[in-house]
Amino acid sequence: MENTKSTMTNNPQIEFYFDPISPYVWLAATQLERIKQHTNLQIVLKPILFAGLLKAHEHKGPAEIPAKRIYTFTDVLRRATSYGLDVKGPAYHPFNPLLALRTSIAIKDDETRLKYAVLLLDAAWAKGEDITQVQTIQEIAKQCQLDPEWIVSCAQDVQIKQQLADATDQAIALGIFGVPTFRIDNQLFWGDDRINEMLRYIDGQHIDETILSDLLDRTSGAKNR
Repeated sequence: MENTKSTMTNNPQIEFYFDPISPYVWLAATQLERIKQHTNLQIVLKPILFAGLLKAHEHKGPAEIPAKRIYTFTDVLRRATSYGLDVKGPAYHPFNPLLALRTSIAIKDDETRLKYAVLLLDAAWAKGEDITQVQTIQEIAKQCQLDPEWIVSCAQDVQIKQQLADATDQAIALGIFGVPTFRIDNQLFWGDDRINEMLRYIDGQHIDETILSDLLDRTSGAKNR
């Protein structure tokens, strides 16, 4: 694939909003190299707490709705097959992602943080490892040339905990309601199945904002029926 020069003017990077609890985040992460090759843009990982998004928007997670849980995992297997990926998945789901998220946000180097996150996702969803366990986190830290004792200690740091809470609040303020979400030029692309739409946006194929504004201004007629 030939590299495509970005047509964006406001932000020369792609923000990738991440919580490893979602298998779709893993699916999206497997496509990061394709995104990089197409755009030549830096991808910056943004760890946030999916549960915080659900609470703010008064949503239930897919795992909390039996019919949606069945569909979600069926869909994940279909999409993984389309990408040529094998799925094992975590031993239990949902799981507590705080250890993974807090250690991720503690890493300040963007490239290392992204590598660490990709390894976390691969461990949980492709290999079936338990990323809620300290030992698993430490092994992944070693692969990123990070101090395994330091990375685990970060998860209990009050400032790190607050950084994750603040990052989640900031994401909510930007209109983010789910993961994975990619953000460019204040445009949001939710889900691994919206990557192609994001690439088309980067190539200059934009929607008609006048039509969008008109649609959003329309009021609900359901109450009148």
